[in-house]
Amino acid sequence: MFQLTDEERDLAGMVREFADTVVAPQAYEADRTHTLSMDVVAQMGDLGLFGLPFPEEYGGQGGDYMALGIAIEALGRVDQSIAITLEAGVSLGAMPVFRFGTEAQKSELLPDLLAGRALAGFGLTEPEAGSDAGATRTTARLDGEDWVIDGSKQFITNSGTPITRFVTVTAVTGSIEGRKEISTIIVPNGTPGFTVDPPYDKVGWNASDTHPLSFDGARVPAANLLGERGSGFRNFLSILDEGRIAIAALATGAAEGCLEAAVDYAKSRTIFGSALSTRQNAQFTLARMRARVHTARLAWHHAARLRDGGLPFAEQAAIAKLVSGEAAMDNARDATQIFGGNGFMNEFPVARHYRDSKILEIGEGTTEVQLLVIARALGLAG
Repeated sequence: MFQLTDEERDLAGMVREFADTVVAPQAYEADRTHTLSMDVVAQMGDLGLFGLPFPEEYGGQGGDYMALGIAIEALGRVDQSIAITLEAGVSLGAMPVFRFGTEAQKSELLPDLLAGRALAGFGLTEPEAGSDAGATRTTARLDGEDWVIDGSKQFITNSGTPITRFVTVTAVTGSIEGRKEISTIIVPNGTPGFTVDPPYDKVGWNASDTHPLSFDGARVPAANLLGERGSGFRNFLSILDEGRIAIAALATGAAEGCLEAAVDYAKSRTIFGSALSTRQNAQFTLARMRARVHTARLAWHHAARLRDGGLPFAEQAAIAKLVSGEAAMDNARDATQIFGGNGFMNEFPVARHYRDSKILEIGEGTTEVQLLVIARALGLAG
């Protein structure tokens, strides 16, 4: 089950080379200046990375989620900001359109998204609605042939880049038997009443584009409804299940990047007359880091194979997200310790991984949410 095909190995090698030669050299300066390189994004588009899991009829590569995860893992080794730009561009930007859009919406929007000529965001999280998406307060009401949207979203990736085309937002569109009816609506950038607010000053992922969004009577055509009215909550859950596989791949890449850097440093660092790598405590730390990478990779590979095979995968995706997020955070901490004082300097990649990796235990469903999903799969729901 966990063997890569020749085509998958070729993809991994190609993206790894791109990551080492194009992405890594610009990562420190991009992080320092909080700048997403649109040149790197364009090159990822030229390589076909944004189109990996989509059919060729829309401009995709005809691949699957396994292929997407392989690419994201390779990028996450050297720059999590670039990796999340790809992950969000595919899982949160293009995938909802592909999964739930009309043929007209797909034909209009997907070609540019899959070619990397455009990006899109997914507006779910709000100040009072994160893991509890049912607490959504953003509203959309029909006024003639238009939706009128009011509310706000926060922590929205790829929402304010020069090539961002639209965001898909969840909004309350009514009620059904006393429960909120939540739908998803496409809101093009530049729509009057839709404001992309200034970017966040974040702990990590500094080169990733992330903004709060505001809607004040934003008016879009009724045809911008994505999927059936009232299906937004159900649809977003399925999108998050798939996205957790991709985030797990990113976290595995981050854990691998920390391990590689720590091994190289331990071999070159001399302490008390011998290489740090000859010290048993350092060896044990590096061995544990290697075990975490291996376990995380097995977990996300398993979930991806299940998803691509049309089998239930929600529990396995949650396990992969849980295991890999903790692996990334633990490896970042241990790598920083191996580096000593140098690990506290931002010029070293392990310092960036230390700051970046915490969000992997929060975004796309917190660790606690993953535990809840797993517990429910065990029949433990209260």
